[in-house]
Amino acid sequence: MTYAVHANPASNETVERLPFSIRVVSDTQALQKAVQIRHLAYARHVPDLAQALREPEQADFSSSSVVLLAESHLDGSPLGTMRIQTNADGPLALERSLTLPPALSASTLAEATRLGVSEGRVGTLVKTALFKAFYLYCLHSDVDWMVVTGRAPVDRQYQRLLFEDVYPNLGYVPMRHVGNLPHRVLKFEVRTAQDRWAAAHHPMLKFMVETRHPDIVLDVPHAHNDWAHGTAATLSALLPPPRRLM
Repeated sequence: MTYAVHANPASNETVERLPFSIRVVSDTQALQKAVQIRHLAYARHVPDLAQALREPEQADFSSSSVVLLAESHLDGSPLGTMRIQTNADGPLALERSLTLPPALSASTLAEATRLGVSEGRVGTLVKTALFKAFYLYCLHSDVDWMVVTGRAPVDRQYQRLLFEDVYPNLGYVPMRHVGNLPHRVLKFEVRTAQDRWAAAHHPMLKFMVETRHPDIVLDVPHAHNDWAHGTAATLSALLPPPRRLM
């Protein structure tokens, strides 16, 4: 897998072009693509749950959710997807299975769910880019904490990104929204991310913070009902300016 990297001499910023785009789903066709790659990805690991993921879910249309879609520049095929849900209008999906600590539940949270990517090396890059899109979305939305549920061994990938257990001694908990499979529940503080990655000399710092990816475009629709009319507004027009977006 190759992709173009260019230096911006005016800002010492690296600009990296990806072989795919990531955007917020805002029409029926894009949602169908997201559902397609979601179903295929879950079928590889949790086939019983995948049977229930052949069609869009109610959460895909929630005002507190956005669905991300990664599409190949070559042929427009879907390569990955993720749904981001905030607690702006109610509890997160994981809260159906676990009560969060009061200090955490009183914060602004965003949960990543229904992550699915294609197989092979491109899938690894897509997963990393989707995580960056998740982080940037939270940064722009003034989200305090990103939260995820991770089954083994996926949970260790989140640990390497400096996620921490919500309950350090709890271990794995059956999650109702993931077919009652045991998952760890992990959290990640958004506002301190850059400083923590830098302090740890983390290998993801350059990709996440020091590189701009024009192929990650976080436009969001005003409302899912507006899809048919093509009404959309950029995230920057709806939310306070970010500290830094790449």
